[in-house]
Amino acid sequence: MRIAVVHRDRCHPIKCGTECILYCPRVRTGDETIVIGEDGKALISEELCIGCGICIKKCPFDALDIVTLPEELDNPTHRYGVNGFALYGLPIPVQGKVTGILGANGIGKSTAVKILCGQLVPNLGNLEDLANWEGILKQYTGTELFDYLQQISKSSVKPSLKPQYIDYIPKAYKGTVAELLSSTDERGMLGHYVHELGLESLLDRPIGKLSGGELQRVAIAACLSRDADFYFFDEITPFLDIYQRMSAASLIRKLAETRPVIIVEHDLAILDMLADTVHVAYGKPSVFGIITGPKGVRIGINQYLEGFLPEENVRFRDYAVAFETRSHTRDATRQTLITFPKMEKSYGDTFSLTVAAGKIKVGEVLGLVGPNGIGKSTFAKLLAGVETPDLGEMDKKVKIAYKPQYVKGDSSVSVEYLLRQACRSFDSSYYQHEILEPLSIIPLLQSPVDQLSGGELQRVSIALCLSQDANLYILDEPSAHLDVEQRVKLARVLRRHAEGREAGIIVIDHDIYLIDMISERMLVFDGTPGVKGAAYGPYEMEEGMNHFLKGLGVTFRRDMSGRPRINKPGSYLDREQRAKGNYYYAEISNS
Repeated sequence: MRIAVVHRDRCHPIKCGTECILYCPRVRTGDETIVIGEDGKALISEELCIGCGICIKKCPFDALDIVTLPEELDNPTHRYGVNGFALYGLPIPVQGKVTGILGANGIGKSTAVKILCGQLVPNLGNLEDLANWEGILKQYTGTELFDYLQQISKSSVKPSLKPQYIDYIPKAYKGTVAELLSSTDERGMLGHYVHELGLESLLDRPIGKLSGGELQRVAIAACLSRDADFYFFDEITPFLDIYQRMSAASLIRKLAETRPVIIVEHDLAILDMLADTVHVAYGKPSVFGIITGPKGVRIGINQYLEGFLPEENVRFRDYAVAFETRSHTRDATRQTLITFPKMEKSYGDTFSLTVAAGKIKVGEVLGLVGPNGIGKSTFAKLLAGVETPDLGEMDKKVKIAYKPQYVKGDSSVSVEYLLRQACRSFDSSYYQHEILEPLSIIPLLQSPVDQLSGGELQRVSIALCLSQDANLYILDEPSAHLDVEQRVKLARVLRRHAEGREAGIIVIDHDIYLIDMISERMLVFDGTPGVKGAAYGPYEMEEGMNHFLKGLGVTFRRDMSGRPRINKPGSYLDREQRAKGNYYYAEISNS
């Protein structure tokens, strides 16, 4: 089984001179294996293609993919037209359970959910005949999904969805938060959700005036409030702090006691705590995706990190994602890069921040943690010179590159043009191999910035920050909308960049796994969100994480893979670690 995919947004025959056609061996013998279709894009015949891969290598825009699949994958669940993405398999909603889907972006998770919601009728790969439920039900006879799909075919399933990209909500709705939420209150639970998610102060605010974190909480409350047969949450964690993530997870767990819930989430700590089972989604993003059967959440996550699925006998990644502890216990003595003075900043009577003096070392990555509204971004702006402190003054000679929390794609220029403007060494081997390739920027170079998805825009913003010539790089929530593998690659990029440039890097993020992988030391912010904040540290990792997790009220352990896991509240390990004061446990547990 061979599938050929043409990424139409990257295919530019006028610019490239149709090299895929010129160099195709079958075209040279007279076959029309590759032609230009009616839409002006390349069209590949999968029947005539011999899979030599020459066209893939010759395409300057990485617009082509040709993949040979196992014979057992001859019947896709759905395919998006000729030379389009193919999905194999579906997750199974289970009454009274939270089902997780774990996989890379662009692997078909959203397509699967559209099918389960009745928004998309699967065509089973048949591109000639219109999709019909009779054939679909015949295909799934005798499977766990048959009864559920039969309900969908009769339009008797009412779904409630929380979308991935919440920034589209203000474009579709212009009223206040209260007006939006009242229209979704179908279960009489809205007041409870508003209180638990801390939305009371936002009710009279227009939707268009909300920050990303506020909009995320509103979207979660709206989804929870509907009276539905099936609930789907596509990434609940972006822009939420760890406290808000725990609250949202608790509400979803309570809902799942009586309703089937499916969640897509890249924060493994939250997914581990929230889901009962997970389906691993693997394949090649934007080309094909395969969704496995349900697995135990611990087993599924560990298999995904390992890159090998024993039951399916499939290795889908040639390396394992490892959680290393060595970066936390380095003996190397680093020189001081920057000394920041004691600083204070107040905004009238609304908010004040106090920062003790500290040092940032050459080649280190410093993690910043704490709740939203506590002053982390204010601290970054003080260091970057965006804000002026009331007390203390930064050294003006320090060059600082800053990636803000909320990134905007409001320019129509190409990604390549944007990065070339910021970087003198764009064509260098170092820049290509250390920035563009690991962040998967190369396929996006010809794309207009204002047409990028949230995850693509995030990666471009990170590359733009690292492209600048600076002593200190500050990245505010770089993990938002990145999948697990992208976060691991990000950690590697930032560590290598800090070492290679002999610079310092500050990462502000709420993904504890990312902070654990990336940081050597950390600053902990505490206080009253929106009122008063204070920065403590920098601490060594174990001391800093203990300080942070004690305030959060949760304990972490490491399992046999080295992966940090949240202990179940009140469990033996939780009680034991609390008694010892080890909220962040570096040793490996057998569980």
